[in-house]
Amino acid sequence: MSHKTPKTIDAEKGKNAIVCRNRKASHEYEILQDIECGLMLHGSEVKSIRNGKVSIDEAFARIRNGELWLVGCHIAEYPQANVQNHEPLRTRKLLLHKRELAKFVEKASERGHTLIPMDVHFTEGKVKIKLAIARGRKLHDKREKLKTDDVNREIRQALRRGK
Repeated sequence: MSHKTPKTIDAEKGKNAIVCRNRKASHEYEILQDIECGLMLHGSEVKSIRNGKVSIDEAFARIRNGELWLVGCHIAEYPQANVQNHEPLRTRKLLLHKRELAKFVEKASERGHTLIPMDVHFTEGKVKIKLAIARGRKLHDKREKLKTDDVNREIRQALRRGK
């Protein structure tokens, strides 16, 4: 009888390992600028992220009282934490230097811009999140992007075949 262990990210091997990626973001939004932020987490949340139990598909960031907050990020409860477990959908504080935050907030506060998480990853054993300033795409923009992506893919394939 074999026991299956959950897929975990080793602290040493996966120093810069991506845990979760928001794949819809590049299709739904035009990415203008991005920045790497730290996350203020509980211990059980870090363990759960190491197991890959995190989702940022519905998440976004908000600026409140001069601080950056991540809203809607789902980090599943860690089964072994029992009593000291965390709330899966709680609002989490994002960590940035004040200078970086001031520059980032200025651009993000423009009309039509939103802050969306692109991925959650480990950098030197710490959980980081890549946050982007983005502008929503209209339906015709999405179609145009798909067409240009297809054309570029065909060109790359033709060049590969020709060599």
